[in-house]
Amino acid sequence: MDERAFYSESATTKPISLNCPYCRTSDSYEVRWMVRKKKDRLPPGADERDRARFQKAQSYMVLMDDKVACKNLRCRKRFDISGIKTMAFL
Repeated sequence: MDERAFYSESATTKPISLNCPYCRTSDSYEVRWMVRKKKDRLPPGADERDRARFQKAQSYMVLMDDKVACKNLRCRKRFDISGIKTMAFL
């Protein structure tokens, strides 16, 4: 059974304070996350191996964006998101 059958997926945005490495301005950016919440019960058709994997499964978030554009009108350069984790457990 596929691991995605254990989770319900939804997209969300969260504000993160980042510094632009080019113009050195700090601002809040909306970053996209994919939230995967563990379902409350096992999907039908699961065997014993799937039951063990379902017991170990946890809800988590995955970072979708890897770059953001600077909000400073004079800069507007795209820079990598660094300093935050790309996956977070809920």
